[in-house]
Amino acid sequence: MENKTSKYFKYAIGEIILVVIGILIALQINNWNENRKLNNNEKIILIDLVEDLELDYKAFTEDKKNLHRQLKLVDELIDRPL
Repeated sequence: MENKTSKYFKYAIGEIILVVIGILIALQINNWNENRKLNNNEKIILIDLVEDLELDYKAFTEDKKNLHRQLKLVDELIDRPL
């Protein structure tokens, strides 16, 4: 009888260990997946940021050209004889 009880406890402990290992593996996979999602979100945000910066650069460049044209016209008006 004691031999059966001993075998049962060994079996139960083995099952508990397997369940714990399974849970730990599942948690690790979940953590990996969450990190992957965060990395994807970061990439999307960085791509959007780069696109916005490129648009801003183009707009500032165009504004700079317009300001130079306006400055040139103002200089011509100032230098023009009355």
